[in-house]
Amino acid sequence: MALCTFYAVWGLVLEVAIAFGPVPRITWEHKEVQLIHFNESKVSNYSTLLLSEDKNVLYVGAREVIFALNAVNIAEKQHELHWKVTEDKRTKCAVKGKSEQTECRNYVRVLQQLNDTFLYVCGTNAFQPTCDYLNLISFELGGKNEDGKGRCPFDPAQSYTSVMVDEELYSGTSYNFLGSEPIISRHSHQSPLRTEYAIPWLNEPNFVFADVIRADPNSTDGEDDKIYFFFTEVSVEYEFVGKLMIPRIARVCKRDQGGLRTLQKKWTSFLKARLICTIPDKNLIFNVINDVFILKSPTLKEPVIYGVFTPQLNNVGLSAVCAYNHSTVEEVFSKGKYMQSATVEQSHTKWVRYNGEIPNPRPGACINNEARASNYMSSLNLPDKTLQFVKDHPLMDDSVTPMGDRPRLVKRDVKYTQIVVDRVRALNGTIYDVMFIGTDQGALHKAISYENGMHIIEETQLFPNFEPVQTLLLSSKTGRKYLFAGSNSGVVQSPVAFCDKYTTCVDCVLARDPYCAWKPLEASCIDIFKEGEMERNWIQNIGGDASSCSGPDNSYFVWKKNRQKMKACITEQSHMLLDGRVHVLSWVKDSVSENTEYRCSFISKAGNATSKVLITVEDEDSTGQDAWTKEFDTWRSAISEHDKMMQNWRKTW
Repeated sequence: MALCTFYAVWGLVLEVAIAFGPVPRITWEHKEVQLIHFNESKVSNYSTLLLSEDKNVLYVGAREVIFALNAVNIAEKQHELHWKVTEDKRTKCAVKGKSEQTECRNYVRVLQQLNDTFLYVCGTNAFQPTCDYLNLISFELGGKNEDGKGRCPFDPAQSYTSVMVDEELYSGTSYNFLGSEPIISRHSHQSPLRTEYAIPWLNEPNFVFADVIRADPNSTDGEDDKIYFFFTEVSVEYEFVGKLMIPRIARVCKRDQGGLRTLQKKWTSFLKARLICTIPDKNLIFNVINDVFILKSPTLKEPVIYGVFTPQLNNVGLSAVCAYNHSTVEEVFSKGKYMQSATVEQSHTKWVRYNGEIPNPRPGACINNEARASNYMSSLNLPDKTLQFVKDHPLMDDSVTPMGDRPRLVKRDVKYTQIVVDRVRALNGTIYDVMFIGTDQGALHKAISYENGMHIIEETQLFPNFEPVQTLLLSSKTGRKYLFAGSNSGVVQSPVAFCDKYTTCVDCVLARDPYCAWKPLEASCIDIFKEGEMERNWIQNIGGDASSCSGPDNSYFVWKKNRQKMKACITEQSHMLLDGRVHVLSWVKDSVSENTEYRCSFISKAGNATSKVLITVEDEDSTGQDAWTKEFDTWRSAISEHDKMMQNWRKTW
């Protein structure tokens, strides 16, 4: 009976899942759009990208090589640096049971801007991670060969993430050869810190992203900048036969200096919480996080965190995008309840809510003006009671819930791997968050949410061999916005929109792409951010109403009699079809005389062609008069029938 129930539940989930997901309005095959490629023979794993907007350079870290490419056209290579493993290290690596041809190489995993002159770079270096300083002027390494443990993984297959904040590297990776000791650390000459090596702190995490969110400079509370880490880890709260995965957000404070006695050289501000991305009424839980993008914009009141998720048991091929307000995250860390190890184990539950007294200052909090007022000037001044508490209770009981309490987007038959988000102001002033989402099949989905739901504008096949998008970057320069995608075989540069692919006004408007608008004077679909000044008569409607394309200002009939324009007795009818096309008809009533020429022209700014029909009335002696008369009668009859049909449609509408 239990087995039947199991199948019934999964049957329900599968049935529900099939109904999910908007379909891309249009799919661009790899050869249909203009993409710029970069790859070199015998080089693989182009998975680490760094964009310098100031220098217009895209830095690419691959296997045993670092490239500097022109960010306007990545086909133009500016510099190249080979960073190979010595024969001795490769041999020692192979002796330890690793593949000499693949694993025992140097995979560049950290590529961060230290300052205007140097990049800080790290590579796996045949399971002996090494870091160095890359001089951007000479494009040579400094030869420091620093130990990369805790900054870069040993194994190229291990997860990793890093971010440079004020010339200090924050990273999440593994600390040993086996990959069994996870660590979140800060590489700093003044105050290096790391996580405690304990399961409650990190339990087999798979790191995906890290970034800094700066404190509000106008705030009066003296808050600290915070660094956030995102990962999926094995649950410590519950224990089942199989491992239950939980998506997490963790954060540390930039000015954290560790504790004086307790937590020496360890984070005193490390806290973590569960990220919720579910559809409760459908019993769908997306509990594996694949990538994160933090949207920071002057037009936003606060940063918004976008994450792409998949279910742990993804039999039904689902992916979701959830978005979180930064204030919701901080509410959990600053006011939420903590968890503690259960003193009496209850079935599968290993951790429960802590309801006891919470020490003061609050454990895990950054040092702010309130703490300073109590004479706690740094984490080194914090009392042991506070530090011991955060050491034993790094996990929050409260979870971080998404905006709207549900995913922004759920899509079936696809696995989303990467995400970046752009904030775009449409012609009517409405601001849209445009999501660019990479898939495990080398495609890119562009999606927006609007009044009536979620719309996937287009799908673009970035890589011809359908390999996964491993990394995705967005350049934010106005008028020069590009996407950069890295995979195992190379890097692709794509514009954010393919407006010029739409050849009619209706197609342009129905794309519902906030980057694109129809320009009637040129009869072309344009990228509005590449134009000098916006004009009033441009046509754009994110709701998908293309009726403006068929108005009198955009398409019209011209009747001429013996080359003279007619103004009287002209009738026109039009009807918008369900697929967005417009059905138009015009006729003229006139006393027919011999040797008369009628010319009807239909001029449409929705396209760039003019349709013309020529009708000639010849004298009675002309041959074929009977045939012409029959044709004219047939045509007149057709018009009469059309007129009746239009009247019936009007009544129905």
